[in-house]
Amino acid sequence: MQGTHNTAATAGPRVALALMLVYVIWGSTYLAIRWALEGGFPPFLLGGIRFIIAGGLMFAVLRWRGMPAPTRAQWGNAAVMGALLLLLGNGMVNLAEKTVPSGIAAVAVASMPLWMGVFAAMRGQRPNTLECIGLVIGFLGVVWLNSGSSLIAAPVGLVALLVASIAWAFGSIWSRGRDLPSPFMGAAAQMLCGGVVMCVVGMLLGERFHGMPTTTGLAAFAYLVVFGSILGFSAYIWLLHHVRPVLAGSYAYVNPAIAVALGAWLAAERFGMHELIAMGVILLGVVAITLAKARRPASRLPKAKVPA
Repeated sequence: MQGTHNTAATAGPRVALALMLVYVIWGSTYLAIRWALEGGFPPFLLGGIRFIIAGGLMFAVLRWRGMPAPTRAQWGNAAVMGALLLLLGNGMVNLAEKTVPSGIAAVAVASMPLWMGVFAAMRGQRPNTLECIGLVIGFLGVVWLNSGSSLIAAPVGLVALLVASIAWAFGSIWSRGRDLPSPFMGAAAQMLCGGVVMCVVGMLLGERFHGMPTTTGLAAFAYLVVFGSILGFSAYIWLLHHVRPVLAGSYAYVNPAIAVALGAWLAAERFGMHELIAMGVILLGVVAITLAKARRPASRLPKAKVPA
């Protein structure tokens, strides 16, 4: 641990750059998803094709550099992770953004650490006092957001965002102790498996391309592949190896603010005082949980996963 801290201290500018990439890129993916959907991409095919391309590129580069391919058992675990994090996580966010502003979607997904706390407690990891306080505050914010905001007018979006947050949290806790490949190869395998499943589900639901996507839609899609899935994830993995997990996972309460700001600036999304206060309450709860985890021994910290 001491070596990790020394590395972080000497690599200060690189840490700052990596954090900025994770904050801004992952915060902007919600708006990119909205533009891709408006540009002609169906929700599940958008994610499926995106992750197949990104995962395929990462897999090819890693194999070319000599990294071993996942074993059969690792492929199986990667498939489960792909279904939970990508099909039910990212796919439901895509579905929700057809009716919910991108900023509100990001705020709702920010409740994911709250559900992680619940599932961790179910597995025997009892939350400490600060975590309990954070859970209570965060869930009050979630209830507040869902009780009187624009989500009420979009019941499908409301359910989809709840499913996305719960599935992502459950998948993150489920992965602990599983036989998974190294982080980069594991992400590539999860994206490949999840991408295939998303495409199959999209086709079964009748999703089709009704003409060529617009230029804006294609640009947003390319941004999601290159920046959201490859560059952003690489920066995140680098952070996990050079800073404490709590700092690397701080995107959970920074991304929503970035998403709301970009949605208001570039897409004329408007948010009332109800949504803004609810966002503040949710993020306060997430901050409390993050600080509580920072005080736990490193071995008890849940493994962070890649956001949508």
